Amino acid sequence: MKFAVTGGDMRQAKLAELLVKDGHSVSAYGVERLKIDSVTRREKLSEAVRGADCIVLPLPALSSPGVINTPFSGATLTVNQLLSVISDGQIVCAGRVTEDLREAAEKTGAVLCDYFAREELVIANALSTAEGAVQIIMEETPCTLSGARCLVAGFGRIGKLLANRLKAMGAVVTVSARKHSDIAWITALGYGAERTDKLQGRLSDYNVIINTVPARVFDETLLRDVSPDCLCIDLASKPGGIDFKAASELGLRVIWALSLPGEVAPVTAAMSIRDAIYNILREKEVEV
Repeated sequence: MKFAVTGGDMRQAKLAELLVKDGHSVSAYGVERLKIDSVTRREKLSEAVRGADCIVLPLPALSSPGVINTPFSGATLTVNQLLSVISDGQIVCAGRVTEDLREAAEKTGAVLCDYFAREELVIANALSTAEGAVQIIMEETPCTLSGARCLVAGFGRIGKLLANRLKAMGAVVTVSARKHSDIAWITALGYGAERTDKLQGRLSDYNVIINTVPARVFDETLLRDVSPDCLCIDLASKPGGIDFKAASELGLRVIWALSLPGEVAPVTAAMSIRDAIYNILREKEVEV
């Protein structure tokens, strides 16, 4: 098969190399600042996507409304520019597809598939994110994780995996959630349990607070309770769950760790994206 990898970070670079190792023909565009072995680089977008059986866009697909995510390119690539060179019926696989991008693709006849909507990839991504968070904690705190008092806000995929790994390393783990069913599971699994909407006055004893909730949880009122020595990590996508301005004014240490899989485990992340794309293609009865 012929793939066109367009834009993205180290995950897309490693993905392109994996596709070549699998015997596919791969063209790359919009990643000129990345080192990619055995991949044909194209200076023109039209040359990269012409005849491609599958065009692969980044995760997330867009860096801002109407703009493809190309952090390692010196040029801006708009959605309109991309769609203008895609042929009717061409398969486009992208991560975290917005409704605007989906509607624009439909108008051109492109077959747009969101590989980040695949549960197998979301779980793998959550695993890499959880392990990346553990790495940050170990690098940014002066004490061992064993015995550290950690609060994980949110009991979704990342929250579950992160709490599991922190506890395995000896941390004293508390998890907050909103649903009564989640609170029941948190307690059953041996973690301390808190209600996310009732954290006020209960944050002063934590050494590490990690937010996984993609909504504002830690506002100025809550942050005033946090110890100045506490490390706060936000794993949520934009706009994040921590009020960064308030945290800065209060002198708190906050790390907004976006796209961790691409930072800490790009090869593993690329393998997960490749497998999800292969699954999409096979379900469309395309031989891979």
